[in-house]
Order: sequence, then C-alpha cells, then structure tokens
Amino acid sequence: MAVSFKEVTKRFPDGTTALDRLDLEFDLGEFIVLLGPSGSGKTTACRLLAGLEAPSGGRIEIGGKDITDLPPRFRDIGMVFQNYALYSHKSVFENIAYPLRIRKVAAPEIERLVKEVADLLRIGDYLHRKPAQLSGGQAQRVAVARALVWEPAICLMDEPLSNLDALLRLHMRTELNRLHRKLDKTFVFVTHDQEEAMTLATRIAVLRDGKLVQFDEPRTIYRRPANRFVAEFMGRPAMNTIDGMVEGGVFRAGDIACAVDCADGPLMLGIRPEQIELADHATTSSVTLTVDVKEAIEPDTLLIFQNRGNSVTLRTQSNCDAIEPGQPVGLRFPKEALHYFDARSGERLR
Repeated sequence: MAVSFKEVTKRFPDGTTALDRLDLEFDLGEFIVLLGPSGSGKTTACRLLAGLEAPSGGRIEIGGKDITDLPPRFRDIGMVFQNYALYSHKSVFENIAYPLRIRKVAAPEIERLVKEVADLLRIGDYLHRKPAQLSGGQAQRVAVARALVWEPAICLMDEPLSNLDALLRLHMRTELNRLHRKLDKTFVFVTHDQEEAMTLATRIAVLRDGKLVQFDEPRTIYRRPANRFVAEFMGRPAMNTIDGMVEGGVFRAGDIACAVDCADGPLMLGIRPEQIELADHATTSSVTLTVDVKEAIEPDTLLIFQNRGNSVTLRTQSNCDAIEPGQPVGLRFPKEALHYFDARSGERLR
C-alpha cells in the first residue's frame, strides 16, 4: 500500500499557489519528512493529506483508494499540531482519551489503551495533571499520544518540535525515532530544520515554492543534491557554491583554480565545507586564500574566506590555534568531492 499525491495543486482565494502539481508517492511504514523553507508548501501538503484542506486540482490516494473528498474522520490519520492543541481544562488522561471517547470506545478499553500509550511515551506518571502543569517536552508527548492512541494508519506531525529548546528537541528526536521503530507506523513529519530531517527520515521530500525539488534518502540528498537550492539548504554550514569558468579542464574563480571533469564554459562549482582540505605547503593542486573570519565550534573550527565576492567556508577538526584572521592559508579542493551545477539553472550536471 502506498500514499500518493497525483498532480495535486492548491490555490488559495487570494491567488497564492501553495502547491503546484505535486507528484509524491511513499510506502506505508516509512518516516517521511516534508522539508523546505517557509512558504514551500509542506504544511499545505500535510493538511491536504489530513483532509483539513481541499485541493484545487489532482487527487490523493491511500492504497489505491481515492481519498481526495473523503472527510477527515474517515481517513485513518492522526495529527500532531505545532502548538499541540491540548485541551487546557482536561487532564492528560482525558486529552489522550478524547479520540477514543468520540469513537464510543468502551470505558475499560479506553483505560487500557491510554495507559498503554502513556507508558510507551513515558508520561504514565502525568495522567492526572493538566496541560499547564507540563513541561514543553511532556506536552509534546501528550499530543503524540493523543494522535496514536486510536492506532491510525498514518500519523502527521506539523513542526511538533519547533517550540522546544535545543536540548529537548534533540531528546524528542531520539524518542520519535524509537517510537517509529517500535510501532512500525507511517509518520509524515513537517519541518524547515534539515538536521531534524536528516536524523528522522527514511526519505526526505524537499519542497520549494510549492514544487517537489528532490525526494530520496537523506544520505543521497546530502551527497548528490539535485540542484543548487538543495545543496545550500542541506548541511550546516551550507555547501560552498562558487561561480566561475572552466578553461582547459581547470575551474577558475578569483584566486581559486582547481582541476575538474567538466566541459569548458561557465560553471557553478560546489564543495562541502568539511571536504575542503588544509594544505601544509603550497603545491600545484592547492590555492591560497586569506582568512576573513574564524569561528571555533568545538570540536570543529570554521574558517571563512572571501574570494572576490564568493564566500568560502572550511570546516575542520584539525588544530587551527595558529591560524588567525588576515592570514593566508593553503587549501585543496579534492576532485572527488566536487559537485557540478549549471551556471544558469543551478541544476546538477553530474
């Protein structure tokens, strides 16, 4: 069984096109992350799948069944919202039990299911509390428990970690990974944070301006980005993308010159900051750039260079104590680490 978006378009009354002919298909049981900047259409896609919005065109299918016009309550989909949407006047127990009560599940079964999911999410000791008495992480787990207690086929999560502090976000990412493995349910997770996407997803759908840009496993998207946008969006710091010219198999841009496997002409060259190498001695395969900014982010050091309008960032765990801003430094750009993008369109060449 698969979940399919088939040429799904969503236009709002003001003329905004949130999704533009989206084609996306994934299997049940996956952890799918919809990733993109604000306004890319990821939340709209999530709401369309849940039935909270109606598409302007195209259709949505689950297991070959068209659910485009099916009311939300018949879709077998649970949802966790960004603000958790917990009922402040109800206890944690009653918040989790609510989906079961509206489905008229028997009281003893409600008791069993709520305690079961609460123990799974490690909130069994908080069932008597009200939402105002919970920490951010506890409230987030209550929202997840409420979405999962009635055992939907798919659980949608719209930026559920965005309101948490950094340490708690890291902890909750671990919890969600564990939960997905244990339950073997389909999770669809919306985020603008590429680190969350890389750590959680079985596959990532990268969206931009309502269009699907790339859909693949996290490792593939990081190592073979489809275009400049994906290359710069995935990774911290972002991939270096440098505009220049290839002549006789050598790429030149300002003070940078390196051998490439690409035809002569304008080229956008890409390389990850962690793949640039420090050169101890000047050689024919190295270039010399002057350090503009040095940032120590233990155990790494970022060295940022300016190259005639292009910023180049190197990330290394080598000892950089002796390197200071204003100092010339030798760098190597290994050919096997280079990415080639079309200078005009930004699309990947090879």
